[in-house]
Amino acid sequence: MASAYSALLLVFFFWISETVSSQQSQTPSIELGSSLSTNSQPTSWHSPSRRFAFGFYQQGSGFIVGIWLANKPDATITWTINRENPHVTSNATLELTKKGELVLRRHRNNAADEEELIAKDLKGSASYAQMLDSGNFVLYNERSEAIWESFNFPTDTILGGQNLNAGSELLSSASAIDLTTRRFRLRMQDDGNLVLYPVDSLDLPLYAYWNSATYGYPGLHLNLAFTGDLLLVNKTLHTIQTVLFSGSKSISTSIIYRATLGYDGVFRLYSHNFDGATEYIISLKWYVPREQCDVRGFCGFNSYCTMINDDQPDCLCLPGTAYVDPNRRFHGCERNYNEGSCKDTNEMASLYNITVMEQIKWGDNAYFKSSMSEESCRKSCLEDCYCAGALYESGSCNKQKYPVKYALRTGQDQSSKVFFKVALESIKSSNHSSAIGMAPSVIQRTSKKAVVQILVMSLAFITWCLVALSISGFFIYKSRVVKGRMQMESGNFGMALKVDVYSYGVVLLEIVFCRRNMEINVSKPEEILLSQWAYELLVERELERLDLGEDVDRQKLEKMVMIGIWCIQDEPDLRPSMKNVVMMLEGITDVSVPPRPTAASA
Repeated sequence: MASAYSALLLVFFFWISETVSSQQSQTPSIELGSSLSTNSQPTSWHSPSRRFAFGFYQQGSGFIVGIWLANKPDATITWTINRENPHVTSNATLELTKKGELVLRRHRNNAADEEELIAKDLKGSASYAQMLDSGNFVLYNERSEAIWESFNFPTDTILGGQNLNAGSELLSSASAIDLTTRRFRLRMQDDGNLVLYPVDSLDLPLYAYWNSATYGYPGLHLNLAFTGDLLLVNKTLHTIQTVLFSGSKSISTSIIYRATLGYDGVFRLYSHNFDGATEYIISLKWYVPREQCDVRGFCGFNSYCTMINDDQPDCLCLPGTAYVDPNRRFHGCERNYNEGSCKDTNEMASLYNITVMEQIKWGDNAYFKSSMSEESCRKSCLEDCYCAGALYESGSCNKQKYPVKYALRTGQDQSSKVFFKVALESIKSSNHSSAIGMAPSVIQRTSKKAVVQILVMSLAFITWCLVALSISGFFIYKSRVVKGRMQMESGNFGMALKVDVYSYGVVLLEIVFCRRNMEINVSKPEEILLSQWAYELLVERELERLDLGEDVDRQKLEKMVMIGIWCIQDEPDLRPSMKNVVMMLEGITDVSVPPRPTAASA
């Protein structure tokens, strides 16, 4: 069967070559100096059949620069530029310049024009361009050789005749109309495995929610054939595995196939049947995973997916949390109570209760694992201020801190239980929400002088806090040494010393970054978890993005961040003692770059 597919693929290869050559000769060329505009015609360049268009597609009050199927009022977008900022306002032009460059210009009133190079890393200059009927936009040199094509840079879609090469991936959009990259990715791994992951995860089996099981074949790439077959082929076009066999043995010029990673994390194959009609008919041919709730991370942090009536997915908050946005439940949930004190376990027991759930699991790495009784596991989570929930299974207690990722209902009878900690009454402060709501108007009324004063006061406060932390750290260490000796004498060995070092590291990072450990309303997904954002800024040497002023000692700032990250290592053995923390703060001990915490890469 594989040999037959390989032979068929070779036929496709030669057919594609001839078709591309034929299209190239028949397709009108876009000459150097040609341009498109948002304010006047033409706004796009069409393929010969007018099925595809490249240029400005109007969406809302702005425009998107990309490629779309153009035979319906609501176009199907297949490719876009600049996924992080795809929208442009009116008064923009797209030009194939006389120098052979494809440039987007945003014209601004009373300011210099902003230019963006669309086709980068060209091997030479372009002599002309064409929009092909395959949906591929191509730049050619003077010898009519393709030097750049949109098919080599897929966004969330591949079309018939297009490949997803080894090491490449598709990134889902935020929604049907918001084309910025978001939560899911389809990766053609170098080891030959085609895998679906949440976008903020590592390429590890732990985080995958679907795969083709073809690992061990390096260099494979995904090919969407003109017949609608999804094939994994090697460099010699030999088919290693058929992901989907459409059953079609012939190529129809009236059908276009499109495979897309949706904003919900599902990978779908569609057919667009023109068949001589003015508008095409869309049919869903295949999709994975088969159940929406199998998409890991579909429901966001601190929530889990469940199927309701008509097999529709719904996202429910875990006990002790509430929806970030009740109107968009898949955006996740946040804790509906303030974090308790870690100083007195008796106080914790008086503030919180335990709710038990069954048939719930999560895909996160537990920060604490130990063999103990069920009652000891319940009590351990109740008395631990960082414990969101504890999974008790087969005599093992696995504690998870906030935020809880990838929670799911297993739907199976099992002996496992999850103990979730819930506040006896909601004590969440409304002051934070009120401050956020007032921020825009306050900023608008604040003068430049006031802003400078605020920055100076903030810098002084941070400096004072750092000094106070150094002093308090020393006394905390002294007090813990005395307490530790007392515990050793009484035979009471505990873990009091994730927990003091860990909490110290969390507080240190919160003070340096002037924010909470978890923030939902951030500009980028990687900024949600402070540990992840802090580590990325540290290793990329971009701590100046904190904008704390010119008087901040960069070396001291880096040292504080490194100490904080050392303290929050998931492996307790990697965390420094409080004595070493004080010595690092005082400069007695050098501070090296810490390893990436598991929480920062999860």
